[in-house]
Parts: sequence; structure tokens; C-alpha cells
Amino acid sequence: MKRSPSQRPAAVRAPTLDDVARAAGLSSMTVSRALNTPQQVRPATVEKVMTAVRATGYIPNALAGGLASRRSKLIAVVVPQINNSMFVDTIQALSDELAGRGYHMLLCVSGYAAQTEAELVATLLSRRPDGVVLTGIHHSAELKKVILNAAIPVVEIWDLTPTPLDMLVGFSHEKVGMATGEYLWRKGYRRPGLLWAMDRRATQRQQGLCETLNNHGVSTIPTVTVPLPASLALGRSGLRQLLEEGEFDVIVCSSDTLAQGAIMEAESRGLRVPQDLAFIGFGDLDFAANNRPSLTTVSVDRHAIGQRAATLLADRIEGLDVEDTLVDIGFHLIERESA
Repeated sequence: MKRSPSQRPAAVRAPTLDDVARAAGLSSMTVSRALNTPQQVRPATVEKVMTAVRATGYIPNALAGGLASRRSKLIAVVVPQINNSMFVDTIQALSDELAGRGYHMLLCVSGYAAQTEAELVATLLSRRPDGVVLTGIHHSAELKKVILNAAIPVVEIWDLTPTPLDMLVGFSHEKVGMATGEYLWRKGYRRPGLLWAMDRRATQRQQGLCETLNNHGVSTIPTVTVPLPASLALGRSGLRQLLEEGEFDVIVCSSDTLAQGAIMEAESRGLRVPQDLAFIGFGDLDFAANNRPSLTTVSVDRHAIGQRAATLLADRIEGLDVEDTLVDIGFHLIERESA
């Protein structure tokens, strides 16, 4: 049964700043200062205002406050995936560190297409964030132009270059590949195969690995590529495809997830790891040390990347001195049972 107009509930009016002022027994100007610049107001007055805010259910207009102070307290964070365990710790560390400095994270997923990233960042900048975090260093000319025109602090993460857009926290993927190649040679592996998901950073690791092995005389390195995102299923199917191409003594995988799937496939075929076939991953994900066999892999401090990136941004936004705008987190190759 339809309600008549007289039976319909009246529209609920959202509480205003004036409502808070009346509840607190203060002027609207004092309430506004307490909400937007609490450091300039006596703590007792701020507490009185916050009590009134809670009592009235008032929601401060962050955009209006931002226009007055030229600060939105928003940080835009762009990552290619959120279902990739490699980025989860970094995102959490970013969020925690930014929250501790009074900022809120606006997280967006760009995929791996440069054009999509550029369009997404342009949309994010319309929200007037105080800073931006970008994943990687390879961006379209369109994105670079938009970022530079915005004239706000930017931190690129998960990569390394001497010429970042602004600030950078990451590590050299090429050096990861080179270190892995030297490890293989030192351990006596001469018939490697690669199981690779082809994003740009993984490609850099592959180039460093192949160059190092070529320098040692290992020129033929069969490779199977799989689509993103990496999964156990792709690790299993990728190893099946590799084993059809020849015999190997070690399989190097572009991620721990692929390596774990490949180990499962090897063991299902009766192959012993590492006696018959060894495996190396990348990322040192949570399961790597507890896998059976435990996984030889490359460890990167994912938490530190997020923490340092957030600190750089907050310091720059707040006008503090930022001495080192390029931070190399580094990496460690961890030898375990699988290789």
C-alpha cells in the first residue's frame, strides 16, 4: 500500500556546524577553528567541540576544510593489483603510517596498462589529494605531464632509477636477477628454465638473470610465460609446459606463488625437490619459509617500502626537510631447501 504524502516521513536534515556550536555553547567560528586547526585551539575547547560533534552526529566537510587550508588530508595510492600478496604488506604499512600522521589513503587499482594508470591518476587528482604514491617508474608521457602540472609530492615505489618523478623508495630488479644468476652458477646449476609472469619489473629481473648466465656461458634458457596475476594453477601448468621442452636442473620463477605451484606439479610427477629439480622464487611471501620443501627466494622488505614512502610524503607535505629523496631498500637472496 502506498503512503499518502501526509504519511511519508519527513526528510532528515543533516546536522550543521551551527548545530554543533549550539550544542557546545560556542561560536561557529570557534568550532570551525577547533575542527580545522585544533593545534591553535585550547585542548579543553577542542574536547568540548568533539563531544558536541559526537552528540549531534555532525560529519565535518573535509573538502571545505581542505579548500580553506589547501589540504585535503588524502593520499592517492595507485597499485597494479590488490590480489597480489607482494603489495599487501606495502599497502598496509602505507595506510598505518599515513593514519599516524593524520592522513587517509585513497587506494586505486590500475592494472598493468599505462593508459589506464594515466586516466586513473587524472581522476584522482580531481579529488585534490595532498600527495600521490605510484607503483613503478615506467609511466606514460600523459601521466608524467598531469603529475608535474599538479605540483604535489609524489613517491614512486617498487623500483629504482636515478631520475624519479619526485621521490622514490624501491630496489633494483635488474640486480635481483643478476644476484639470482650468480647464485645458480655458484651452486652448480647449468640447465635452468624460467617460469615467468611478464610484467615490466619481472622483465627487468629476467634480463639481469639471463645476462649474468650468458656471461658464464649459459646461453640457452627456455622460458614459459604466463599471464597476470600469478597463481598456483599457472605454476603447475607452466611447469608442465616447460618439461615438454627439455630437461632442467633448476626452475627460476618470477614469484613465490608460481614456484609453489610448480613444486606441487613436480611432486605430483614423482620428482624430488631439490634432488631431481630445484626451484627458486621471488618475494619471500609468508608461506615461503614454511613450505615443504622451504622455498629459496629473494626477500624484499615490503613493509619498509610502504613506511618510508608514507614518511617521505608526509614530511614533504608538512614542509619538513627531506634529505634523501631516493631510498634503495635493497634485497636479500635467502637460501632454503628448494635450491
